Amino acid sequence: MQLSRFPRRRYTDGPTPLERLPRLSAHLGGPNLWIKRDDLLGLAGGGNKTRKLEFLVADALEHGADTLVTTGAVQSNHCRLTLAAAVHEGLSCRLVLEERVPGSYDAHASGNNFLFGLLGVEAVTVVPAGTDLSAAMQQVADEVAALGRRAYVIPGGGSNALGALGYVACAQELMQQSFELGLNVTHLVTASGSGGTHGGVVAGMTGTSAGVPITGVSVRAPRAPQEEKILGLARATAELAGSERPPTAADVAVLDDYVGEGYSIPTAGMVEAVKLFARLEGVLLDPVYTGKAAAGLIDLVRRGAFDRHDDVVFLHTGGSPALYAYQDVLAG
Repeated sequence: MQLSRFPRRRYTDGPTPLERLPRLSAHLGGPNLWIKRDDLLGLAGGGNKTRKLEFLVADALEHGADTLVTTGAVQSNHCRLTLAAAVHEGLSCRLVLEERVPGSYDAHASGNNFLFGLLGVEAVTVVPAGTDLSAAMQQVADEVAALGRRAYVIPGGGSNALGALGYVACAQELMQQSFELGLNVTHLVTASGSGGTHGGVVAGMTGTSAGVPITGVSVRAPRAPQEEKILGLARATAELAGSERPPTAADVAVLDDYVGEGYSIPTAGMVEAVKLFARLEGVLLDPVYTGKAAAGLIDLVRRGAFDRHDDVVFLHTGGSPALYAYQDVLAG
């Protein structure tokens, strides 16, 4: 897979670290846990969407756009990073925020919501859960066009085949790092939401014949439809990247045991995971994505899903600015 044929902006200087988690591993009694620090990617606050935006924003610039339009939840990391990329490139940005939990939008809230204003978002449109988000973004794009400007619409999470190329690149980067460390990665665990990260990693790992099983911990959708979505996106990404080995259903595994009552709604497992990573390793997770994915990882370890001597990588997709909107849940 030759990714250099795609236009790309670079927002991160070099690879993100691949680090051991020795104290967490000892606390849980094995296996050997590692963390891929995509929370340290470039742009404001870092996180996995940065890798996707390197390809998506390059495409927007190729098309002469002066405004980025995208969508996400009211504390969306993707919206924060899309806005930051727009600022970096001298573009305007408009956001469509979906109230996935009724009444959850607060114009004066902390976390990412605060950062939208600080970074200078041009306009925010708030819509209820279940809204046709593609239509809502197109309406915003039409408003931009009426001003004589050109909008570029980025799907939620940056999760289309072009954006997911960022995680094909991440898979290649991870395998190169493991080679340099002499590390035999036996499993990868990641959050599974809009699908670009999970699907991109699947496409990247299968395309390089890495043989690393990947478990996606769903933060919203039930297992069956999430696996179907991830497989479709992984196949589309692999085709775009020119992979000679299309992903199959056997390459996609999703757990939906850690969603709790719904997207962004705290769980006891999430709270424990956030505190364990912070207090044992000094690593900040977020309450919506990585906190629930880490809760899944911890439970898998406790249930004996891995051999004691396995080397398991947790893909940290970032999101820590959202912590500040959950202080009442996490304090103490």
